[in-house]
Amino acid sequence: MNGAQLLVDGFGRVREELHATVEGLSAEQLGYRPTPDANSIGWLVWHLTRIQDDHVADVAGTEQVWTAAGWADEFALPFDASATGWQHTSADVGAVRPRAQLLHGYHDAVHDRTVEFLSGVADGDFDAIVDTSWDPPVSLGARLVSVLADDLQHIGQAAYVRGILPR
Repeated sequence: MNGAQLLVDGFGRVREELHATVEGLSAEQLGYRPTPDANSIGWLVWHLTRIQDDHVADVAGTEQVWTAAGWADEFALPFDASATGWQHTSADVGAVRPRAQLLHGYHDAVHDRTVEFLSGVADGDFDAIVDTSWDPPVSLGARLVSVLADDLQHIGQAAYVRGILPR
């Protein structure tokens, strides 16, 4: 198994957990926040997908699925289309109230784009520098592992919130 195959497996696990976490939840449940300033399942899933879309599109040199496939219009959020949830306020989190179908569809489209990109990545490509704004500069491998780690953290948080939903 090469590095790209490992990443495809990792992102596939995020997709599986995302579907299991979101499946069967109402819009109200997706918007539930355990405390007034906590993140909701809907926001966490939207955010992790936006970060994956943003970062993979950047390293692939493609337009984000969010805008290219019309998901920004489908979600109709009160933010600029470039918003990913990074540094969102509590009020911003509360404004993200998507239906499960939208979360599934958008994430699946981003997952497919991620797998498509990774199918063209060889092990030697992971050392390529993709972001010089950090010290040390960020390699392709480090960027992709960072996205995967962020996804895993947020889907775990979403699963936890699902577990404490009021019955």
